[in-house]
Amino acid sequence: MKRTFGNKYAFTLCGLLILALLMAACSSANGGESEANAGNGDEQSGATQDKLKISYWTMDRHDMDYMQQKVDEYNATNTDNIEVEMKVMADNYNQAVDVAFASNQAPDVLKVNDFQTYVNKGYLASLDELLDAEFLAQFDGLLAENVYKLNGKVYTLPNTGQYWRLLYNVDLMEQAGFSEPPKTLDEMVDAAKKITEIGKSEGIYGFASNFKNGSGFTRPAYASGSLDSETSHEGYNYQTGEFDFGMYRDVVEALRRIKTDGSMIPGAESLDIDPLRAQFAQGKIGMYINHSSEPAVYTSQFPTDIRWASALVPTSDGVIDGASWVNAGGYLGISANSANKEAAAKFIKYVYSQELRNDYQEKGLGLSVLPFVNESAGKPELAGIDGFLPTQYDGIYPATPISITETKLEGKKAADVFIQYILTGSPDLDAAIGDLNDQYAKALAAARAEGLTNIEADPSFNAGNLQGSLAAK
Repeated sequence: MKRTFGNKYAFTLCGLLILALLMAACSSANGGESEANAGNGDEQSGATQDKLKISYWTMDRHDMDYMQQKVDEYNATNTDNIEVEMKVMADNYNQAVDVAFASNQAPDVLKVNDFQTYVNKGYLASLDELLDAEFLAQFDGLLAENVYKLNGKVYTLPNTGQYWRLLYNVDLMEQAGFSEPPKTLDEMVDAAKKITEIGKSEGIYGFASNFKNGSGFTRPAYASGSLDSETSHEGYNYQTGEFDFGMYRDVVEALRRIKTDGSMIPGAESLDIDPLRAQFAQGKIGMYINHSSEPAVYTSQFPTDIRWASALVPTSDGVIDGASWVNAGGYLGISANSANKEAAAKFIKYVYSQELRNDYQEKGLGLSVLPFVNESAGKPELAGIDGFLPTQYDGIYPATPISITETKLEGKKAADVFIQYILTGSPDLDAAIGDLNDQYAKALAAARAEGLTNIEADPSFNAGNLQGSLAAK
């Protein structure tokens, strides 16, 4: 996920350009009072003189109009004379943050896009010291280690998440003789086969995944694997502190069977997610696995008249031992260098107000992971959202060291190895799993030796304990 630059001078030039833009544009960034507060007070109105300006940076474009409206409302109504300036900086966001902190131009409030890096570089202030205990109590049970807190200190808070589901064409499922979506992997294989049998002459296939890249594997595997396991996620066993890709054997075999019996859409090896969505919208795909952004996709990007729905992803035996992984990273943090931390904390409390968060969800801008929202918000105004709403089986997992481990990996990534097996039947699956476990163990040991990760074994971890943490009580 880190971007590397082959030429250090190109990086420096890019950094200088970003710095120049920051210095020209961010007149309200950190570093003391704003121009509105400086100068001769007799020459300004009392309201203008007393305004405390703070800056807020985000990389989110999908909700920028809504959030700008809410920032404007806050500026007009708050009784603390705080004025927030919001900037959307979606391009090269992490690099812009680095340059801003290096040049003492960092915003007061910022979207946390890379938690461990931001904390390790000292960018974020501890929220425990800025937000009261009653406010923080709303997040009890949600603040996963290395996602929202580190070494017992909270640096950012959860907001929305991506909920993973099996999407299916209701009409095709019914025509194939199924009154409900599959609950086991065997049932998924069977449904894909029967949908293909009735629809192949019209170019309809039972299952699809975007195997052009690794997400073609990780989308179904992470979703099914986390539901199936009490100990593991992303191939990492929390209890032992090591990787064990045996957790994916069943889902990999199921996808291989779908490929072997001709139920996988042709050309899956070069399929990307948007072409997959386009074919699903045309009624050419029976099932696929993705997250809760899909209702918006089929409302605007690929409008469709087909009857489709979503359900929890099948497991090996239909039993849910763990929890369905919810991809929910950090939201807002406060700059450790901010001279306006108390004002920044007041703005964050506003952003997390019940009214704002309920409205955000009801408008379909994102599905909350906050129980206090899911208990009170109305259903989002978005067709197809029903099956993605939080259930008792959804949960936020602690971070795993997979990303940093793969920077030290000498062989192929697990996703690439498993995709090769799904598409070709080679190499031998058991041998491949053993080799991956060995390669990842070596890479993880190297990462730990260099101090690149502090994630260690947690013998007490049980993914079943994550159940019930997000849905309305």
